[in-house]
Amino acid sequence: MKQNQRGNTMRYTVYLSGEIHTDWREKIKTAISEKNLPIDILTPNTDHGSSDDCGTNILGAEEKHFWKDNKAAKINSIRHMTAIKRADIVVVRFGDKYKQWNAAFDAGIATALGKSLIVEHAEEITHPLKEVDAAAMAVAENTEQVIEILEYLSRDY
Repeated sequence: MKQNQRGNTMRYTVYLSGEIHTDWREKIKTAISEKNLPIDILTPNTDHGSSDDCGTNILGAEEKHFWKDNKAAKINSIRHMTAIKRADIVVVRFGDKYKQWNAAFDAGIATALGKSLIVEHAEEITHPLKEVDAAAMAVAENTEQVIEILEYLSRDY
């Protein structure tokens, strides 16, 4: 494991942003645990209904869908922004099922904050994500590659 100047083991904090419809986060968490990597994981709320309804559930109903979404987005952004700021590395996964504008936004914020960015997506969506890919330190085509990158970064050389 890497050590800092004082000889203490260096830990990474990694924020896993992006699509919420597959088990990619669990695969990464399991690999980190099994390989005993010095990595702490932060995530957004991955319960779609809870995330979408948090604003109206907490602050009250809205007549227009725009304001319902606006309330939820602002509350959720507290978590996202805090996690991105705390993270050493931000991993953003783009799935093929939906256009994930929020994931692209997280990638932009991470880049603006000078965070190390790893992007994961299928080869088929490389063209629409070319600007995001250009800002990334690594572009992976699958979760296994992301795990390998995290393992590599955690090795003591």
